[in-house]
Amino acid sequence: MKAATQPLHDRLDAHFSGYDLGDEAQYRAFLLAHAAAFLPIEQALDEAGASRLWPEWTAMRRSEALVADLAELGADVPPAMAVPTFASDAEIAGATYVLEGSRLGGKLLDRTVGTHLPRRFLSHRSPLAWRDFVAQLERFMPSSVERTRAATAAASVFGCFLDAAD
Repeated sequence: MKAATQPLHDRLDAHFSGYDLGDEAQYRAFLLAHAAAFLPIEQALDEAGASRLWPEWTAMRRSEALVADLAELGADVPPAMAVPTFASDAEIAGATYVLEGSRLGGKLLDRTVGTHLPRRFLSHRSPLAWRDFVAQLERFMPSSVERTRAATAAASVFGCFLDAAD
C-alpha cells in the first residue's frame, strides 16, 4: 500500500510542510485544512463499520481532539467536504491506513507546534502500535483484488486531503 500511495503522500507532505506550526494563524489554517477532510472521512469510516474491523476504533478516533483544538483557537469547524464511502473491509482498511499513517507524521509535527497552542490532535496516540496496525491490515487484504481496493480507497483519502489543502 505504501508504494501505491507514495506519490500522493509526498505531495501532501510537501504542501503541509510549508506551514509554520509555531505561528498561531498558520497552525489554525493547518488544522482547518485537516478538519475539512479528516472529520467527514472519520465519520464515513464510522458509518462503514470501522469498529467491526478495529475493536480499538473508538480510542483511535481523533475528531474530538481536532474539534477541541479548533475551538481553543477560536475557529469554527469548516464545512465538511464530500468524501467517498467505504463499502468493503479492504476499503475501510485502506482509508484507515491513511488516517493512522498521518498519526506518525503528527508525532513529528507535534514537536514544532508552539508551546502555547493546543495539540490534542497531533499528540493523540493510538492504542495500536503502527507495526501492529500494519500487521492487522493484511487480514483485510488477502488477495490482489482486496489490495487493489484498499489502495484505491487510500488514494481517494489522500485526494480528499489534497483537495482540502488547496
